[in-house]
Amino acid sequence: MHDIVVFGATSFVGQILAHRMIEEFGVEGSGGAGGALRWAIAGRSRAKLDELKAALGPAAAALPVIVADAADEDAMRAMCRGARVVVSTVGPYALYGEPLVKACAETGTDYCDLTGEVQWIRRMVTRYEAAAKASGARIVHCCGFDSIPSDLGVHVLQREAQRRFGAPLTRVRLRVKAMRGGASGGTVASLLNVLKEVGRDKSLRAELANPYSLCVGVDAPSTRQPNVAGAVHDEAFGSWVAPFVMAGINTRIVHRSNAVSGWRYGREFRYDEAVLMGRGLRGRLAALGTALGLGGFMVAASIGPLRSLLERFVLPKPGEGPSPEAQRTGFFDLRLHGVTADGKTLRGKVTGDRDPGYGSTARMLLQAAACLANDTPKDALPGGFWTPATAFGDRIVERLEARAGLAFKVEEGG
Repeated sequence: MHDIVVFGATSFVGQILAHRMIEEFGVEGSGGAGGALRWAIAGRSRAKLDELKAALGPAAAALPVIVADAADEDAMRAMCRGARVVVSTVGPYALYGEPLVKACAETGTDYCDLTGEVQWIRRMVTRYEAAAKASGARIVHCCGFDSIPSDLGVHVLQREAQRRFGAPLTRVRLRVKAMRGGASGGTVASLLNVLKEVGRDKSLRAELANPYSLCVGVDAPSTRQPNVAGAVHDEAFGSWVAPFVMAGINTRIVHRSNAVSGWRYGREFRYDEAVLMGRGLRGRLAALGTALGLGGFMVAASIGPLRSLLERFVLPKPGEGPSPEAQRTGFFDLRLHGVTADGKTLRGKVTGDRDPGYGSTARMLLQAAACLANDTPKDALPGGFWTPATAFGDRIVERLEARAGLAFKVEEGG
């Protein structure tokens, strides 16, 4: 029985994750608080898996290899029966991810991934949450840059608000102060697939626009949520802000955390994300340019012929992504501002010391898997679909700060 199986190990992120696993655990090394951790790599190509195993060096000589195709439900089920936790890096998840989620939900195998595909997550919760609850499988989506920094950043700020004020923050803003990193072909393919799905099914537009779209099976509030769609001046930060491309998934995960936790942040809780662009005329022009550029890209990517041109000549291909040097020199700095119903305020920040989408995401995903395997007994968290904050809470915050180069800080209000 393997503690963790990395499925899609030969993908761009999967390879980074496998190298991190070897560095941190060896093959049967220390898993931290939970002790020894046995893991394996899996994918559909024996040749590529063997190539990856060789690249991992002598320490990987005894690393088990599992050949399984994402489209083969029997293979997925067999792989799940031999694992406690399966980590999936196989995207776009809407195209390739469902058989594995189904197999995990039905066999009681824990699962985590780094998807950012809202429409697919909603389908998985709707179709398989009953099975996961019955089998005891804990399914945790969005365990990378989308959406661990947002979800855990809000969790930490809300925890401190309860400690200091005895009440939750009813309004939280997250702003990207600085970030350096690149996109991989896999991430781009996932985004383009969402746009293709919307083109085929116009009803998805309303679903994707609903801030409570992932609050499945609960009576969602009617609270009107803020949404930065253009250049806006943010009084709380004294800066112009522009849309943040990851806000569409991150805000939904934060609202799902609130719903799953029994509305711990309150039913009137409001949350949004944006990018800080600076003060004065320069900041306003930068915000306008960023908003127009992002909007223009989304329009172009929504039109079939233009999307094909972007895929062919501009955007990275699947398997391509930031260089190791770019991953090492990347970083992110996110700032939060929260206010209670009676006007008390808190500020916080979440920082990471690697490229957010890949170097840092691989570390986050590893710690999520290790947290499921070693720190979260079945009697402490029942089966079902969880978010990073509701599945792991402070346990993963401690892991991320100790092992993944992240820092979560709470500062005085104002």
